[in-house]
Amino acid sequence: MKALQITGYGDVQDNLAFNDVERPKIKENQVLIEVYAASTNPIDFKIIEGHLKRVIKLSFPTGIGYDVAGVVIEKGSDVAGLNVGDEVFSSVPQSCRGTFAEFVAVDDLMVWLKPTNLNFEQSAALPMVGLTSIQAFEKADLKSSDKVLIYAGSGGIGSFAIQYAKSRGAYVYTTTSTPNVGWVKDLGADRVIDYKTENYLDIVKDVDIVYDTLGGEHTLDAFRVIKEEGKVVTLVGPVDDETAKEMGLNVIARLYLYFKRLKITKLINKKSAYYKLMFMMPNRHNLKDIQKLAEEGAVKPVIDKTFPFSEAIEALRYQKSGRAKGKIIIKMK
Repeated sequence: MKALQITGYGDVQDNLAFNDVERPKIKENQVLIEVYAASTNPIDFKIIEGHLKRVIKLSFPTGIGYDVAGVVIEKGSDVAGLNVGDEVFSSVPQSCRGTFAEFVAVDDLMVWLKPTNLNFEQSAALPMVGLTSIQAFEKADLKSSDKVLIYAGSGGIGSFAIQYAKSRGAYVYTTTSTPNVGWVKDLGADRVIDYKTENYLDIVKDVDIVYDTLGGEHTLDAFRVIKEEGKVVTLVGPVDDETAKEMGLNVIARLYLYFKRLKITKLINKKSAYYKLMFMMPNRHNLKDIQKLAEEGAVKPVIDKTFPFSEAIEALRYQKSGRAKGKIIIKMK
């Protein structure tokens, strides 16, 4: 089968290749999915560029891509709840990474039926951003009365997170640039802050939760806008000790991370805040949540561009540019 693979660390353009590889052989608890569509995520180019070397060990060449929508063409003997011919979607774990390919084998408990009202491209736009956002807000114990700040509302993560938080009854602040203000408002955000003309630090006060998708100074500034005992859930900030333990890091590594997050620790203590770095875990339960939300119309996929499989490298370069409004899709069939 044809697959896009990472050939080494470095620039996206120079470290990817289309290769002919053996079709995956499934285990007893897996399904083989014929890929109809996939979508890109920031983690894809970060892996290629070597930013995650310390936590994700690679042997080249290796697959790329996490989001998938397609059709089950084979199932293992222990698989329950899925059948050959089912139209499904998934965000696969690191061990199954490689959805930019004609076929992918995935553990059955990480796959579910795609929303019936969405096509394959639309369904492929939802898994990683949906799973990440749902799990982040679960960690933050989101309530209907909460005020939430979501950074970068026009991105793939932000556009889903706005819709999800609103479906839960929260009041949502978000940031975006001037050209995107109108359509981000249409996603349901209560207060869209144009960072080209406004400073969100002057507007957002005493929120319950900040969903940090940007990192850097934005992670530190999140503590300026949360209330006492507020919560900051980050996708890109320093590693907290709870997450370090979950990652299985040894004492020396955790001590190193302790010193790296000293600024964050002071801010946590000052506000008696909760802080958590999120790593999404693929699972069927949350995919069922996404399916239900999509079929009820509570969330809709936001797609910027669709590329044919032959132009998947260009799709990843576009993801890297940071210009996408919503998700970037790779159409296989």
